[in-house]
Amino acid sequence: MRKKSISFIFASLCLWGVITYFLFLDRPIGREYNKDNIEGQIDDIEKKVKQQFAENKKFIQALKHNLKDQKKSKDAISAILVQNLDNNEPAKELVDKMDRQPRPIPDQEKNRKQVDEIKHTVSDKFLPNGNPVIAVLVFSCNRITVQRCLDQLISLRPSAEQFPIIVSQDCDHEPTSTIIQSYGEQITHIRQPDQRDIDVPPKEKKFKGYFKIARHYGWALNQVFLEFGYETAIVVEDDLDVAPDFFEYFSGTYPLLMRDSTLWCISAWNDNGKSELIDENGHDLLYRTDFFPGLGWMLTKDTWMELGPKWPKSYWDDWIRKPEQRKDRACIRPELSRTMTFGKIGVSNGLFFEKHLRFIKLNDVFVPFTKMNLTYLLKDNYDMAFVNEVYRSRVVNYTELKKDAIQNPGPVRITYHTRQAYKNTAKMLGLMDDFRSGVPRTSYRGVVTFFYKGRRVHLAPNANWAGYDITWS
Repeated sequence: MRKKSISFIFASLCLWGVITYFLFLDRPIGREYNKDNIEGQIDDIEKKVKQQFAENKKFIQALKHNLKDQKKSKDAISAILVQNLDNNEPAKELVDKMDRQPRPIPDQEKNRKQVDEIKHTVSDKFLPNGNPVIAVLVFSCNRITVQRCLDQLISLRPSAEQFPIIVSQDCDHEPTSTIIQSYGEQITHIRQPDQRDIDVPPKEKKFKGYFKIARHYGWALNQVFLEFGYETAIVVEDDLDVAPDFFEYFSGTYPLLMRDSTLWCISAWNDNGKSELIDENGHDLLYRTDFFPGLGWMLTKDTWMELGPKWPKSYWDDWIRKPEQRKDRACIRPELSRTMTFGKIGVSNGLFFEKHLRFIKLNDVFVPFTKMNLTYLLKDNYDMAFVNEVYRSRVVNYTELKKDAIQNPGPVRITYHTRQAYKNTAKMLGLMDDFRSGVPRTSYRGVVTFFYKGRRVHLAPNANWAGYDITWS
């Protein structure tokens, strides 16, 4: 490379001398110049060209000498590095490249840093033992009972490296801050900086808390995925108890979320998880659901990059359930909930708590989900088996089911054709009867599956079901 550079410099200097010679030779001559004067000028030019060639030769010799010194210096550095690093191949390779690599221009350097950051993120996605790194984002505000939630998470997590806990606090409530900070390096404490009041429509002033929650969620999720750089996160609120296998549940279902593009969340919650509506021995039973359950749920950075830029100003959970967000994607939910809320007091003023939420049964048996084959939950496997079971089951009515007058064992089906028919049956059975964007809670393909008096029951539309009707909300 150096020899080519020297040859190029020498050729350029020679060319410059020749061009200079002919420029002077072709210069227009006025009438006042005679032949003797012209010959004298030519002699002077020839002398100057010869002098220039001599100076160029000296310059090239000096350049060669300088490059030789640089090579000796580089060889010496190389020898020292190789000796000190015990013939470390990456070090030798770096030294060998010192001459060959040009210094990057600023844009190239910026791009290289971005690539390095991406590589760093990818390398941190898994621990050396192959387990994925999953952040646990705990939302907190002004409840010192956050201590109850954090104590459980810290005591149950199998590894602080695999499940780093980030507590995001809103409200500037110092007693709560003191509790969070008392955990020291066991958690990371961040604070939502925007504590300004929020302008809300007059009709929604009593729901201002929902606007603040949406603002907090948007900020905190940006922190986890964009600032901290995590690829996956479990979202938890400060009023949740968690099951003994909470982390095992998310670890076991994590591969499903990575593999199946028709899934966009893993939830720990069963909206119809009351004792009388579940198989209390079905600790390992999992389902697909079109309804976003929340209350302890896992999502990926890719999903947040899709949702974050259009995040709503309020009612984020109902917003996320809309068809334009869901895009026909499903979540995984358990038979027995892996979370249970103890937060009676909150922005909803205890809505549904006394009537429903406090009766949800929390799983109390450890299930080794990471050692189980959960591929039956992949859409291609699940849908066919699910549809076959639902629509091959015997059709019964509410009275038969309540009186336990069904002779044959096995699952049964109660059909509904209208919104009101669904609500009436759901109320009689003790199910949640509301819709969000036309989707009943826990439903999959319009079917709500539950247990009643030890029997699996499907509350289902006709087999020719054409999709959810958003007007049913």
